[in-house]
Amino acid sequence: MAASNTTPKGALDGLFVLDLSRILAGPTCTQLLGDLGATVIKVENPLTGGDDTRGWGPNYALDTEGNRTDLSAYFMAANRNKRSIAVDIATDEGQATLRHLAARADVVIENFKPDGLVKYGLDHASLCAAHPALVYCSISGFGQTGPNRAQPGYDLMAQGFGGIMSLTGDPDGVPTKVGVGIADVMCGMYATIGILAALRHRDATGEGQHIDLALVDAQMAWLVNEGTNFLTSGQEPIRRGNAHPNIVPYDTFECADGHFLLAVGNDAQFARFCDAIDLTGLSNDSRFTTNQSRIENRIALMEVIRPALRAFAKQDLLNKLHSVNVPCGPINTVGEALTSDQAQARDAVINIPNADIEGGALRLLGNPLKLSGTPIRYDRSPPRFGQDTDEVLETWGPVVTKQNT
Repeated sequence: MAASNTTPKGALDGLFVLDLSRILAGPTCTQLLGDLGATVIKVENPLTGGDDTRGWGPNYALDTEGNRTDLSAYFMAANRNKRSIAVDIATDEGQATLRHLAARADVVIENFKPDGLVKYGLDHASLCAAHPALVYCSISGFGQTGPNRAQPGYDLMAQGFGGIMSLTGDPDGVPTKVGVGIADVMCGMYATIGILAALRHRDATGEGQHIDLALVDAQMAWLVNEGTNFLTSGQEPIRRGNAHPNIVPYDTFECADGHFLLAVGNDAQFARFCDAIDLTGLSNDSRFTTNQSRIENRIALMEVIRPALRAFAKQDLLNKLHSVNVPCGPINTVGEALTSDQAQARDAVINIPNADIEGGALRLLGNPLKLSGTPIRYDRSPPRFGQDTDEVLETWGPVVTKQNT
């Protein structure tokens, strides 16, 4: 899908976001705001070459002469629909520039260590006092309070501290992180929700506010059922590989020519599953009649169904189970997922024109939101470092006092 200038305005058209964040959590949030129509000004450090992820290879977009650019695949994953400006925050001039932009901003988002912006006069207390209608979002590893507030925030550390690694991986293996920076990404999602809620409050009352968000807090919040399993029972959840602690059978299973996923969610599905794999009557076995009994007799059930499933070819098995409405599916590679008919139908992959890039466009992951009245827009390719500095300062540089209305 190519970008279109005839698309209706985004839901956040007119919103001005000053983005002092980098890496993944903050940029995930601001990319989403940009996709929804906000004007996002990404501030990058000229002394370091910009956002750290610009150098996180090995994969980079190439320019029209085949040379590597500063658009790493990692950077492009979270930085479309933004303007990049190069500003040295450590200088008086840089601080003045950012205060000018903050005076125009509806939202400021940053992920410095707690109190890291105080010496520049760009912390939430300073800017919110100067502009009471400002929504200011701070993202850090452990939050603005607590004994660990000074520790840096990295996705790996958040997954370790927050408990998710203890649940992920083979039961007999080592604790394992999720394959992508999911603590960062989910923190960015929470930041987006918090910002939109604060903007609604501001629009109703004229009052801005400070949002204090921690990677570890967000990660613990999405422990979901395993978190409440512990709070209810007092027993530590354990790693089960791909199995489910509360539903059986729900796992990865081997068949004659590979592996597939099975997710039997209720007793009626289990009965149909048993009939489909020629184990008619198994669902009437008192050990397996209900989900609770299957949980209690998980090992015994696996000893019966795993050998039976190995007799079937994968596609034949998936067809049989789909025909009787038993949830199941393939285990796609990333390539298989992104080139599937379903991905194509849902615009999971998009093309954003960029005349300076080899091939004239960048292929990126699409935004999953489908809004009927204010659809997602893909107006701006991920920016080269500092490419919009002159435009931004010429357009928005002078100080304008925000009205608290």
